[in-house]
Amino acid sequence: MSHRTLKAVRKPLAACLLVALVAPGMAFAETAKEKALESRVAELERQVQALLASQQQQQTQIVQTQQAVTDVRTLQAEQKPAVPAGKQPIQVTTITPGAAPGTTVKIGGFIKADFLATQTSDGQLADDATGRALYLPGQTPVEGAGGSGKRSDVDYNAHAKFSRFNLGIDNVSESGNKAGAFFEMDFFGNSLGNQTATNTYGVTLRHAYMYWNNWMAGQTWSNFMDAASLPEAVDFVGPTDGVIFVRQAQVRYTKGGFSVALENPETTTLTGTRNPVTGAWTNASANSDRGSLPDLTLRYGWKGDWGTFGVGGIVRQLKVDNQTTGAKADKVAGGLTLGGKWVMGDSDSLHYQFTGGEGIARYIGLGITADSAYDVVRDELNPTGVIAGYVGWRHAFSPKLRTNLIYARSDYDNDSILGPLVTKSVQSIRGNIFYSPLPKVDVGAELMYGKREVENGNKGDITRLQFTTKYSF
Repeated sequence: MSHRTLKAVRKPLAACLLVALVAPGMAFAETAKEKALESRVAELERQVQALLASQQQQQTQIVQTQQAVTDVRTLQAEQKPAVPAGKQPIQVTTITPGAAPGTTVKIGGFIKADFLATQTSDGQLADDATGRALYLPGQTPVEGAGGSGKRSDVDYNAHAKFSRFNLGIDNVSESGNKAGAFFEMDFFGNSLGNQTATNTYGVTLRHAYMYWNNWMAGQTWSNFMDAASLPEAVDFVGPTDGVIFVRQAQVRYTKGGFSVALENPETTTLTGTRNPVTGAWTNASANSDRGSLPDLTLRYGWKGDWGTFGVGGIVRQLKVDNQTTGAKADKVAGGLTLGGKWVMGDSDSLHYQFTGGEGIARYIGLGITADSAYDVVRDELNPTGVIAGYVGWRHAFSPKLRTNLIYARSDYDNDSILGPLVTKSVQSIRGNIFYSPLPKVDVGAELMYGKREVENGNKGDITRLQFTTKYSF
């Protein structure tokens, strides 16, 4: 055998010997690995079985929970009224079971406490005078016209009678018809107790009306008035001298910016009497509810990002009819007004109103003077002319701090038969500041100076510093 042949035979032989020696070890190693893998697979299978069992349990719980939710929703659907398409109920069940399905209820109001320090130049306000609780220009004492001519001391008063509560009911039917009602009261009624112990006051009706689509019937602000243009004041009204301020029963129709109303009529009159011996004049006021026609008011308003603006008019019948005295006179009266709010920027706005007419004095400033003079001898009504207005500037220093500066005035053209002591003009200026430390919480302070002049030229003034706290809800 050649050397080359021997070398070729040795290589396969060596390989075979190597395989023979290594194979048993490899077989042993593979057997141990397989056992480990089988053990791991068995453990994984056990874990999978546990997960499957847990999933089946969870699935059962989910099905049970879904069934419970379905049962609850079915019960709620049986108990609650139907809700129009696109409307979401505010309450799960209605708190007005006697109302139409889908009715919502709104409750609101505020708690307000006022603290006033007042001084007058020509006499004191009476202890029980309404002008001790709010500014009434017609009650400012003037020498010879309810005043002594002597400056009063500072009189302090505190009360919470302007706190109020309101309730609103609204409904939209499935066909889109709107209906509802609104009721509001405060506690500015006659005193039921005294300041010695209880300080109790009667509930007074502010608003009570219902509406159906464009129609409204009940008591609320006169359509001749623009409540939205009133500036913010610590006083109950603020620009009282020149503002239209009346709430009364009416029937009103509104379409867009236009509204027309038939409102409760009431004629206020003054009669002047001169004592032939002393030459002194006295004036007697009276109210007459004998009108046969309602007051007709019309208004048109615009609003936008720039603010609001509106014009209004009134036509009314002044009438006295007293079978006892024989009085039977009537006169047509009327007036025009315009005003609104001008948004001057992010922090400033201007509020204003200007009014003029004859025989509309009861609509101005809570009845500063009467609609008409009544001539007893001629049995004749002579309407009082009036020009009134106010302007108020509001500035916000921050979302929590703001101030207002307000000026108001009204002038009256009185008949000479009323003599020299009737109110010729009233005016006031006030500045205030409000701070709102929390939402719906207001703390305010206001300084006011007012002046009243009568026909003979005598004047009296009033100075008032007032603080207020208010929580709205």
